[in-house]
Amino acid sequence: MLVTDHLPGRTIIIDGRERLYFSGTSYLGMGHSEDFRSLLQEGMNHYGTVYSSSRASNVQLAVYEEAEDLLAELTGAPAALTFSSGYQAGQAATQRLHSKPNFFHAPGTHPAVWRTAADAVYGDFASWADTVVDRVSRTEGEAVIVANSLDPLFALGHDFSWVARLPNDRVITLLVDDSHGLGITGCNGGGVHATLRSLAKPNVTVVVVSSLGKAFGVPGGVVLGPTGFIDSLRRSPFFTAGSSVPPAYLYAFPRAQLLYQQARQRLFANVAYFQRLTNEFSLFRSIEQYPVFYTADNALAEAVAPDGVLSSFPYPHPDSAPITRVVVSSLHQKEDVDRLAALIKRYITS
Repeated sequence: MLVTDHLPGRTIIIDGRERLYFSGTSYLGMGHSEDFRSLLQEGMNHYGTVYSSSRASNVQLAVYEEAEDLLAELTGAPAALTFSSGYQAGQAATQRLHSKPNFFHAPGTHPAVWRTAADAVYGDFASWADTVVDRVSRTEGEAVIVANSLDPLFALGHDFSWVARLPNDRVITLLVDDSHGLGITGCNGGGVHATLRSLAKPNVTVVVVSSLGKAFGVPGGVVLGPTGFIDSLRRSPFFTAGSSVPPAYLYAFPRAQLLYQQARQRLFANVAYFQRLTNEFSLFRSIEQYPVFYTADNALAEAVAPDGVLSSFPYPHPDSAPITRVVVSSLHQKEDVDRLAALIKRYITS
């Protein structure tokens, strides 16, 4: 494990030496944006550093509703509700559905949308998707289908066309974790919600949960869904007894929309450039306009380690095999991508 006392950005400092950094999940680089920090400072000047009160108290800050209305508009969801983390948002939605009789978890779903560890499923998403419609059709009573919007570990996009084939003779909830998509994928970074809503029949309720920290740089999470579902979460202890997002961040969020847009464009340009430089190696699997590049060649990370840090660690357990990826961000400069591509080429040809 590498330890540093500096926030990683396009580079990282380890043992006093600067190396390239192609890891992490700060896809839009908001942690290093001076403009975002300025907005955050404005928010702190206005709201302080933290709101030490329940969201169910008799005094509420207007900034929460402002940010939640924007999140609903951005994603095309009827309503949105913020929580102190993506994990808390996922658990709030999952536990709200806990009593439903039939749960179908896709392979690789994040623990945030598990009821218990028994919900962990491993395998191939496409194979699971081929069977889930038939499995739901053969059950009785309400059903809950749980999945991630994409696979950021192995750089796999998920096809949700099967949602349109779900039976229309029962109540179904589709719960999707979009933590690694929201802010990057979809129209203007709106993520997967609009696509799911366009596929779902009237009897299928679409609920999306997500971290706000990865793309947006906001330490919190959100649940997106129908107004009735969101209203029920407002009465849950996950919301009433839990901490809220520091209000300064939700002050910055709506005012940073142009910053996010500009960062996405830089990110897409960096992704396309890295793809052009490395296509000849046939080493990586990737998703179009997505910043993660997976390779089964785990030796690559060690080979470039003297000059650069890639994402390579055992998952899901400490004794699992490493998963090795290149993670591009909006912070990277052309020379960073050039340097990494040269290191990869040297490794391939050595």
